[in-house]
Amino acid sequence: MTTQQETRPSAAAKPVRWAADAVATLREGARLRLDYSARSLWRVDRLIEGIRAEQAPYAAVETVLRGLGAYAGEVIVRQAGAEWWSAGGDHWVRTPDGRLWDPIDEARRCFAGDGSLRLLCRQATGG
Repeated sequence: MTTQQETRPSAAAKPVRWAADAVATLREGARLRLDYSARSLWRVDRLIEGIRAEQAPYAAVETVLRGLGAYAGEVIVRQAGAEWWSAGGDHWVRTPDGRLWDPIDEARRCFAGDGSLRLLCRQATGG
């Protein structure tokens, strides 16, 4: 049986990398600086709204949405002292109160016009 400390690094490895890739890509390509603050998620929500307004096909933006969702998850991890969990290829954030959050799926919902990473963070962090 593995302990939580042993599973944490492997659960976090992919989403932390996806988040870092999104931050680097947006900094270089769109000149958008993301600082892992809860406030920065307002810009991320607006970015996703802009992508949706351009009517980009989901397949073309799927990786971007995954990265932005992972970024939001990492904001929650840092703000709330949460941690990444994974099973079956899915990744969630678990806050200290035991609740599980799915920021990657929330990014997909934002793209569909029915979600907000900023509000998800607010709910997850209690702020």
